[in-house]
Amino acid sequence: MFGYAENLEGLALWLPLIWAGLIAVAVIMYVIMDGFDLGVGILFRPAANENWRDRMMYSVAPIWDGNETWLILGGGGLFAVFHLSYALLMPALYVPLLVMLLALVFRGVAFEFRFKADTSKYLWDASFHWGSLVATFAQGMVLGAFVQGFTVVGREFAGGTLDFLTPFSVATGIGLVLGYGLLGATWIVMKTTGDLEMWARAKAKRYLLGTIAMMAVVSAWVPFLGVEIERRWFAMPNLLYLAPIPLLTALCAFLIWRGLENGGQRSPFLLTIAMFLLGFLGLGVSLFPYIVPPSVTIWDAANTVDSQIFALVGFSIVMPVTFAYTAYAYWVFRGKVAEDIKDTGYH
Repeated sequence: MFGYAENLEGLALWLPLIWAGLIAVAVIMYVIMDGFDLGVGILFRPAANENWRDRMMYSVAPIWDGNETWLILGGGGLFAVFHLSYALLMPALYVPLLVMLLALVFRGVAFEFRFKADTSKYLWDASFHWGSLVATFAQGMVLGAFVQGFTVVGREFAGGTLDFLTPFSVATGIGLVLGYGLLGATWIVMKTTGDLEMWARAKAKRYLLGTIAMMAVVSAWVPFLGVEIERRWFAMPNLLYLAPIPLLTALCAFLIWRGLENGGQRSPFLLTIAMFLLGFLGLGVSLFPYIVPPSVTIWDAANTVDSQIFALVGFSIVMPVTFAYTAYAYWVFRGKVAEDIKDTGYH
């Protein structure tokens, strides 16, 4: 009996950590995978002609649906294992989440209708662009609201419906639009040729400069949102341990620029992913172990040990399968999109 209690205590300590890691992986996979196709949408309207827009859309057509699977995994895992955090976060973020989901639906409809449209194609082009832009900005505001924290009394959200709307969340919304634009532009560089590739390189440089600027603004802002965050970054010896994160981010930005200048094909996109991963790591350092900042930890919000184990069995099957079919899809549709899109084979 004593041994069972010890085991239960150990599981209650480690299972929330494992689940926090799994949900973090699902979230960053969504940010990267859906981020670049949202970025393609952000760049869609400024493209010079219909051939360019066709090639941009065909570059993501085989894989964009699968990219959004990670959003379902992350949200489903949060609901299944950290139900308290789900109950606290949803009323606090109803408005931006609803806007994001409606924009994603609108964008998905535009994606499908555009392939069949003739005279109305320009409407679906605009819908695809604005749906991508609005969804991205809403995601950025959700991120900003999460970082700045929520008013929680007992086990209930005690804030207002519009508490998410602050100068900081607007800044993170703009920053994510620029970041996704960079992801989309470097994806287009990797997947296309000719004048479209050259245009995407020029766009990527602009979005890189904007992303760096907004990362600097947000990074300088975050430590002063709360005493705990400030202490984590600036207290010794943490300052020495965490200094590599901004330094490596700056190095990635430099290498992205150099890759764009020197004709790199895959390196700008892969380095942009690395920059996003470093930003995500910095966010984790700032907020861990809080799943509803600044007061509810992963252990406070965790469901019972039995329910966590039950859900973990399902996740241990679904997540590897999702990784496998994602990798397979990207492998099958690797390479450049032909300038004559009739030769792509995606019809």
